[in-house]
Amino acid sequence: MYRNEPLEKYLQDAAAGTPTPGGGSAAALVGALATTMSSMSANFTVGREKFKQYDSQLKKILEECEKSRETLLSLMEEDIKVYSGINNAYGLPKSTEAEKSKRSEEIQKATIIAMEVPLKTTMCCLYILELTYELVDIANPNLISDVGVAGFLAEAALQCAKLNVEINLAAIKNQSLVEKAQNELSHAEEKAKTFFKEIQEKVQKIIKG
Repeated sequence: MYRNEPLEKYLQDAAAGTPTPGGGSAAALVGALATTMSSMSANFTVGREKFKQYDSQLKKILEECEKSRETLLSLMEEDIKVYSGINNAYGLPKSTEAEKSKRSEEIQKATIIAMEVPLKTTMCCLYILELTYELVDIANPNLISDVGVAGFLAEAALQCAKLNVEINLAAIKNQSLVEKAQNELSHAEEKAKTFFKEIQEKVQKIIKG
């Protein structure tokens, strides 16, 4: 879908008065952008004699960033698809009690599916922060601002994805599922804050010499 289209088309459609692409999709896109900055920093470091001791570590980070970027681009498009499921469920007939019951059931199913996509995005962005945290100590210092940008983007994407989980959780009636997702979000946010704080402190320290 959008991944093979010009960026301008995505931006125009996201800005238009249509339900998709929406916040969940945008969160995944921003997360994918975060991986590019980590990858660029690693690519400017790997293979350089000065940083030779980190080559295997850098190659692993690059591999994981590429996998994460692919995952997030898929989630960017999956978020658009699952929203159509919610629209379809709300469009079901509701003339009889049986129809109302069926419609309510389908809305719940679609909402749970829609919640799971940004939850995956949240966890993927947490992983990018972890990779970036690992990178900040070994990256070519000439690229340290890009490492910082990766951190900012990953943190922003995580928070945006979290919001999209929460808005769906508010409509889900299965309380055990809601509590499980909320716990996952809470733990992810706590870890993310630690990674983000450490990344930016180290980036600033290197920049200021």
